[in-house]
Parts: sequence; structure tokens; C-alpha cells
Amino acid sequence: MTHEGKRILEVDLTRCSAAELERTVRNVPDHVMKEPLASVCMLVDFTGAAFDAEALRTMKETAIFDKPYIKKTAWIGVGSLPASHRDAVSDYSRREFPVFTSRAEALEWLAKD
Repeated sequence: MTHEGKRILEVDLTRCSAAELERTVRNVPDHVMKEPLASVCMLVDFTGAAFDAEALRTMKETAIFDKPYIKKTAWIGVGSLPASHRDAVSDYSRREFPVFTSRAEALEWLAKD
């Protein structure tokens, strides 16, 4: 998608089961790694998503794998994602995942350089 002239990769995990979330997250590097290093702005929407140990493991591994390509990531809809899971992904990948209360707020932040 494009917002204010900036390309943003949207990862829509809304209402995904843990298995669907895992499959989708596993495919993210296929898209991210086609882009230049440190260039990808990504919006991830977890609204209503389900999580299990395997989904969390996949999120952590993917966050490490695509790290060199990511410029910024914004998370929204994290109400169903336990804070301990958010912290685990951040700690494991040594990346920050700012959480926003609205899509508009996240997109504005992602569009700023």
C-alpha cells in the first residue's frame, strides 16, 4: 500500500487462528527480502488474532530473519497478543515494535522519516 507517498507493507493478521498466523508470518520474508536493506516500513494488524507457542516461535524467528530489511514496524490491534509475547519477540529479535491504538496513527508514524 502507499500512504503519503511512502510504500508500506501491510501484514493483515486480523482474526487469524494461530495456525493461519504462523503461515502468514512465515511468508513475510518472501516479500521483505525483495526490497533493499533497511527500506521496508511494515504495518502489522493483530486484531482478534489467536496465538500459540508455535506462532510465537515463528514470529520471533521471522523478526530476526527480516531484520536487515526493515526500516520501521508498527503494530496495531495487539489486544489479543499478551504483553509477554510482545516482549519475547522484541527481546529475541532486538527490535522495537511500537504499538499504536489506531491504523491512522500507525500509518502517520510509518510515513514520517
